[in-house]
Amino acid sequence: MTQIANEMPPNNAANEMPLQELDREQDVRNKHDLVKELLKANGWDALLLQKPCNFSWLTSGGDSSGRGMGEPLAALFITPDSRLVIANNCNSPQIFEEEIPQLGFSLKERPWTEPPHVLLDDLCRGRKVASDTGDRETIDASSEIRNLRLQLTSLERARMRIVGRHVTHAVEATARTLELGQTEAEIAGQLSHRLVHRQVTPLQMQVMVDGSGERHRHWSYSGDPLRKSCVLSAVGSRWGVCVAATRTVCFGQPSNSLTEAYQAAAMVEATGIFFSRPETLASKLFGRISRIYEKFGYEREWRLCDQGEIIGYQACELPISPTNHIPLTANMALHLHPTIGPAKLGDTILIAENGYEPLRPMEGWPQLGVSVKGVSIECPDMLVREP
Repeated sequence: MTQIANEMPPNNAANEMPLQELDREQDVRNKHDLVKELLKANGWDALLLQKPCNFSWLTSGGDSSGRGMGEPLAALFITPDSRLVIANNCNSPQIFEEEIPQLGFSLKERPWTEPPHVLLDDLCRGRKVASDTGDRETIDASSEIRNLRLQLTSLERARMRIVGRHVTHAVEATARTLELGQTEAEIAGQLSHRLVHRQVTPLQMQVMVDGSGERHRHWSYSGDPLRKSCVLSAVGSRWGVCVAATRTVCFGQPSNSLTEAYQAAAMVEATGIFFSRPETLASKLFGRISRIYEKFGYEREWRLCDQGEIIGYQACELPISPTNHIPLTANMALHLHPTIGPAKLGDTILIAENGYEPLRPMEGWPQLGVSVKGVSIECPDMLVREP
């Protein structure tokens, strides 16, 4: 029987736990050990990490992205014996003081006037170097590094719970307070404000009023005003880890067609949650999901949009699709987000050994109980407000 894993801490202010008390330094050492094993197994001398997701992973929460400043602010050069940060003299103080303080990294600094490739070429010269990009004659090890990222540590799972609470609160609070006549862009601004206020970086936001998402499934937002209903979706990131949530609000009772589509989509989500178990192939999970679409007469819908993905240090680490045969494991995170016509819902869960852990408190939010194989799965329902 699938069970809700009892690992979620109480939802209160104290739950912003002093993360410095959790051993970030040990987390970094453990990941360095994983890289050492990877280097030894493949006969590589060093690993060059330039993507922000991998910088965050190996530094256990450091940010090299600059939050939209363009090029990453730093890179990592890892050997069996050392962890080097590569940055220019403009960015190195920020990286060392704010992102990776006292974590055992050494600095390789270049003047900001010098092109980045000069120092990179110098470090790679005469070595067999793998990287997460395959650039500069390095060996592309992006798949191997991604596979290391997918197994979330206890510290990463604790952080995902916090991010999940903040993302869910931002989406639900925005749905409770938005007003008729406001544009999608205005609502997106409110949603973004609530995320940034909690130091959560908005990676993706969707505000779809009055069924606008039915034709454009990856719609973001526009100047169209809200007249009746609104779907809000966000993917947010803090400490490098990502969590997503989607909610729907209606002013007045939703139409019969929307209600029917939403309930079928909830059945899809609940089925996906129920069968998200260790050792299940992602392609097999997709098969379970697609059969629910067919059962309810919506077999065309899954072909119109992606249904979910393994989520972690990227919003999409790997898709849940018929061609992805990776086995799911405990301590992976999934973002499931079925759509049927104008109806969409979405949540993030952690896979546990004997069940799952939802990263959505849903305090005060209406819930829709869905039975799968005799087990009740709670999904978010539509919020109905007075017009």
